[in-house]
Amino acid sequence: GSTIARESKGVIYMSSGPEIGVAATKTFTSQLVIMYLLAVFLGRRRGMLNAENARKLLTELKALPKHAQTVLDQDGAIANVARLFAKANLFIFVGRHLNYPIALEGALKLKEISYIFAEGFAAGELKHGPLALLTTGVPVIAIATKSPTYDKLVSNIKEIKARDASVIAVASEGDEAIAQLADVVIRVPDASELVSPVLSAIVLQLFAYHVAVCSGCPVDKPRNLAKSVTVE
Repeated sequence: GSTIARESKGVIYMSSGPEIGVAATKTFTSQLVIMYLLAVFLGRRRGMLNAENARKLLTELKALPKHAQTVLDQDGAIANVARLFAKANLFIFVGRHLNYPIALEGALKLKEISYIFAEGFAAGELKHGPLALLTTGVPVIAIATKSPTYDKLVSNIKEIKARDASVIAVASEGDEAIAQLADVVIRVPDASELVSPVLSAIVLQLFAYHVAVCSGCPVDKPRNLAKSVTVE
C-alpha cells in the first residue's frame, strides 16, 4: 500500500506485519532474510550456485526461527547487561565483513531510542582513528561470531582491552575462549556465517531496547523521529 510499492516495477514484500515502533527492528531482520533468499535465487539463475549448495543454504535459513527464539529467550540476560552499561555516554560497535553492517545497525538503534551517542566501525579500521576514543568507561560491543575473520576480530578485542575499555562480545555458542577476553559475553546459536548476522542484530536491538527502558526513554516514539519521512 505504500507509494514506493505502487511506483516500482517489481516488489518483494516482507510479510512481517506492521512495524509499530519508529525504530524499525523486525523489518530490518526481514530485509536481511529477503537479501539472503534473493542471493540464492540469483545464484541459481546465473549458474553460480549448484542445487546441492542452494539446498544447504535454504536448510540453514529454515533453522533461523528456532535460533531467533533462542536469542529472544535470553531477553532477561540481555536486560541485565544493559543495566550494567546504561549510564555510559558513548558506545562503540565493531564487526568485520558481514558483521560490520550489523555493528552499524546496533549503533543506530541505540542512538535512536536511548539518545546515547553510538558509532559503528569496521573493526579493522580501529587503528585509523577510532582507537583514540577508547578509554576506561567506554563500552565496546564486538560482534565475534564464528567466521573467517574471527581471529582478526579477537586481535582487535585485545587491542581494545589494552586501552582499558569494556568489551561486550556477541559470540557463538561453544566459543569458550572469548570469555577470557571479554568482560561480558552474549551468546547466539552456532549458525553459519551468512545466517548469524540476523541473530546478532536481534541481540543488539534487544540491548538498545533495554538501555532505553533503563533510561526512561519512550522506546516506540523517540524524539525528533517520525514513521513517515516527507522531506528530502
